[in-house]
Amino acid sequence: MIRYLGLDLHKHLLVVCVLDAAGEVTARLRLEDLNGPALEFFCRRHLRPDDQVALEATTNCWAVVAVLRRHVSRVVVSNPLATKAIAQAKVKTDKVDAGVLAHLLRLGYLPEVWQPDAACGRLREWTARRSRLVSQRTAIINRIRATLAMRLLDCPHEIGSARGRAWLASVALDDDARWLIESDLRLLDAVAAELAAIDQRLAQRGHEDPRVKLLMTLPGVSQHTAQSLLAAIGDVDRFRTDRGLASYLGLVPSTRQSAGRCYHGSITKAGRGHTRWMLVQAAQSVREHPGPLGHFFRRLKRKKNHNVAVVATAHKLAVLAWHVLKTGEPYRYAVPRTTEAKLAALRIAATGQRRRGGVKQGTDPRTVHAAGRKGRTQRGLPEVCAVEGLPAPSDAPPGERAHLEKVGLTAFAAGLTQPTIVPRSANRSEKTPSPS
Repeated sequence: MIRYLGLDLHKHLLVVCVLDAAGEVTARLRLEDLNGPALEFFCRRHLRPDDQVALEATTNCWAVVAVLRRHVSRVVVSNPLATKAIAQAKVKTDKVDAGVLAHLLRLGYLPEVWQPDAACGRLREWTARRSRLVSQRTAIINRIRATLAMRLLDCPHEIGSARGRAWLASVALDDDARWLIESDLRLLDAVAAELAAIDQRLAQRGHEDPRVKLLMTLPGVSQHTAQSLLAAIGDVDRFRTDRGLASYLGLVPSTRQSAGRCYHGSITKAGRGHTRWMLVQAAQSVREHPGPLGHFFRRLKRKKNHNVAVVATAHKLAVLAWHVLKTGEPYRYAVPRTTEAKLAALRIAATGQRRRGGVKQGTDPRTVHAAGRKGRTQRGLPEVCAVEGLPAPSDAPPGERAHLEKVGLTAFAAGLTQPTIVPRSANRSEKTPSPS
C-alpha cells in the first residue's frame, strides 16, 4: 500500500510524518544527527519501495534527494515560497510542516520544482561559487574606497589595477588607513587568485559544451553569462515556449486583473536572481549593436526610458537563448568580429591554443587587399562558426526578412556572411566593417 511521507529538513535534523492512502497518520519519525551514513540507515529501516516522499527545497535537499531516490518510488521537491499552507500558517512547527507536506503530496496539490541532473547541479554549484567570489571582490574594493573616502580621498583608477596599486602606494595616509588598506589588498589578491582558478575550470567546461558557444553568439553574452543561463535552464525542453523561459527567469511583467480592470506592473523577478542580473548586464552592452537587437533597444529607449529598454532587451535575450538552444544554431545576426573574439578567448583560456592568422597559403595578397586597402581579412559569420565547431546560421524566414527591410537592416544582414577587410587603424567595436 502506498504511503505518503512529508519531510521537514534542516541542516542537522529530519522530521518525518507518514500518512496512509486515507490520510491517517501512521507514524512520526525523527532523525537527530543528519549525515550520509545515518540517512542511509534511516532509509533502509523505515522506507518502502512504493513510498512517495515530499520535502522543501533547501541548501542540502539535493544530497538528501539523491539518497532517497534509491529507496522510494517518487521524490517531490517543493518550492517553499509557493507552499502557502506552510508559509502562511498560524501554527508552524516541524511536526506541522511535515504533516502539511505529506497531505499536499497525497492530494496532488504540492507545487513541485524541477530537479536538476548531476551535471546541471555541478554547474549551478560552480557558477554560484564564482558569483560569491565576485561579490567578495566587489565588497573588498568598496571597503577600500570607503577607507579613502573617510580621509577625503578618491582613487582615480581601478583599485585592482597596476595604476590603482601605484596610486595607493604613493598617497599619504595615516598609519591606521595604511594598515586597513594593505589588509584589504591582501584579501583582494587572495580572492583574485581563487577567481582566476575557478575561471580556468569554468573555461575548460565551457569549451567542451557546444551550448555555451551557441549562447555566446548572442550580443553581450559572455562565457559566464552563458554558463549561468545553462545552470538555470538545465534541460531547455522543459520549456514549451520562449515566453515560458522568460517567465521562469522573472523577466515578464506582473499582472493584476479583476473584473474589467487589468494592471501590468514591473517584472516578476522570479527564478534565479543572479542569472537575471547577468542578462540585464548583457543587455546594457547591446545599446550600440548594429543588428536587430540593438535597433530594438534604441527604438524602445526613444519611446520609454533607459531602464525599460534594458529590461526589455534582457527579455529578448532570454527569448533568443531559448531559440538558439532549441534549434542548435547560432544567432544569425552576430557580428563576426566580436563573436570570433569571444570564442577565441574561450578557446585560449581553456586550451591555450591560438590559431594563426594572415593570408592563407597559395592566396594572392593582392586579391585580399583589394583597391589598395591595407588591413586584415575578417571571416564571415559562417566561417567563424565553422572554425569554432559550430553549425552555420540558417537563412532568415520571409517574415524576418521583411522586418529587416522595414527597419533598414537588409544590407547589414547580407554583409555578415561575407569576408570583410578590417583596416589596421580600425578601433575594436561592435560596428560591422564594409563588405570586401
